Amino acid sequence: MMHWFHKASTATLVAASLLLTACGQPAAPAKPHTEFKIGWSIYAGWMPWPYAQRAGIVKKWADKYGIKIDIVQVNDYVESVNQYTAGKLDGVTVTNMDALTIPAAGGKDTAAVIVGDYSNGNDGIVLKNAPSLAAIKGRTVNLVELSVSHYLLARALSTVNLALTDVKTVNTADADIVGAFASPGVTAAVAWNPQLNEMKKAPGATLAFDSSKIPGEILDLLVVDKATLAANPNLGKALAGIWYETITLMQRQDAQGKAARAAMAQLAGSTPASFDAQLSTTHLYATPAEGVAAATAPELVTTMTRVRDFSFSKGLFGPGATSPDAIGIAFPAGKTLGDPARVKLRFDPTFMKLAADGKL
Repeated sequence: MMHWFHKASTATLVAASLLLTACGQPAAPAKPHTEFKIGWSIYAGWMPWPYAQRAGIVKKWADKYGIKIDIVQVNDYVESVNQYTAGKLDGVTVTNMDALTIPAAGGKDTAAVIVGDYSNGNDGIVLKNAPSLAAIKGRTVNLVELSVSHYLLARALSTVNLALTDVKTVNTADADIVGAFASPGVTAAVAWNPQLNEMKKAPGATLAFDSSKIPGEILDLLVVDKATLAANPNLGKALAGIWYETITLMQRQDAQGKAARAAMAQLAGSTPASFDAQLSTTHLYATPAEGVAAATAPELVTTMTRVRDFSFSKGLFGPGATSPDAIGIAFPAGKTLGDPARVKLRFDPTFMKLAADGKL
């Protein structure tokens, strides 16, 4: 069974505690170079990257721009983001929440260059013997605390006029949550696929809420160090070319598309049927124009406001942060959320736009 490590964000408060000092210190300018490492971890929406390397698509686009790109697997998702934050990787696949609470909170100026997809039912809340989500009040909820599961719970509760204080949460590892929910004493849990699909099969279980109710809020990105990108714009061009060529291929319904998806499933340790099922609840921004639209939509500012407010409330900006504005988030057209002097997360549609315009 394929585990989606990308959802399980630990707090990484060591990095976040560096916020006030790191954000106030200018980073040394990056220099042009020709070899780059991009980290990835197993998740249906990120499997195009290792497949592209295996299929020669990475080499094709890297050669076009006279560079070398190594797509590096890191078995643990959080470790991949930590390696990026530490400068061991030039870019990494990451959720919007974790991009904010790990590298950005750690002072690393980060650009989201590919907005790849959003969870469209991959994350959900399961209750036993309950007619609706409102029945969750007063229950103990098992979940991976301080992850997007925790964020999903907060958002879900707000839709039925409840707050996190109306439930008690118990931190449960993603690898253990299916077994925990099978216990008679556990009556509420939040999880992601494929675990979520297994939990829905439990006697008396009801899917009370899922991420399709908050479309576009749990985003999956490819981020790159801003200084590296500024010094090496050809990296951004190559990455956009790789991504959209591969996404186009995997969506084809002919033999080539089916073979590409089957290869991605194998790379993920999954079956083609399971992989396709997971893709069905993953909303891919399938074209560069869709990616640009997602990055420039006014709704993104609203989403990131919710994400950063939740993250700050849980201490994920570190002990030195005194308000949600401690980390600046920059959007296209000059919009900034938070402190404009401390922008550390940027949504940059430049390279998606070049792809959309046929200018790569």
